[in-house]
Amino acid sequence: MWLLVGLGNPGDEHAKHRHNIGFMVLDAIADETGFPAWRSKFQGEMSEGKVGGDKVVLLKPQTYMNESGQSVGKAAKFYKISPEKIVVFHDELDLKNATVRIKKGGGNAGHNGLRSIQDHLSTPDFWRARIGIGHPGDKNRVSGYVLSDFAKADQDWVEAVINGLANSCDLIVSDGPEAYGKKISEALSAL
Repeated sequence: MWLLVGLGNPGDEHAKHRHNIGFMVLDAIADETGFPAWRSKFQGEMSEGKVGGDKVVLLKPQTYMNESGQSVGKAAKFYKISPEKIVVFHDELDLKNATVRIKKGGGNAGHNGLRSIQDHLSTPDFWRARIGIGHPGDKNRVSGYVLSDFAKADQDWVEAVINGLANSCDLIVSDGPEAYGKKISEALSAL
């Protein structure tokens, strides 16, 4: 069983923020794979279904970004899912727009959602789908930048990234997160 987590902040006012690209990806995966409607559980919105014959749980924590680990920890414990079967989709300031990198473990680069998940899983050794949103250029502008909507000029690449991640999600269970990341990177290299 796999646990796919999208990071973001709850509420319509945050729905199109850069910080919510993880939620956007999970919504697209749910649509692509025909998962049932979201329901409230584990302090989040979740849906269960199958991808490539394997059971998969989709989870969007509703605790706000900084406390995402509460929700992830509860779901992982309930389903007895080990960290190597958890993939967290999140925004990444240190990657340029339209870049996706998949990695296992590592630091959190100041991302409070990742920090919270590390704390609640008691390990950094889960998979991360790092989705590049670019950097505003000045660290004092980071908070306002991630908590604002994508610009109209960004819509084409945002849609391409979200659809690419959703359309290839079966590779996570069939070939593993590394193969998934490689395919996504190759597909996005033309952007």
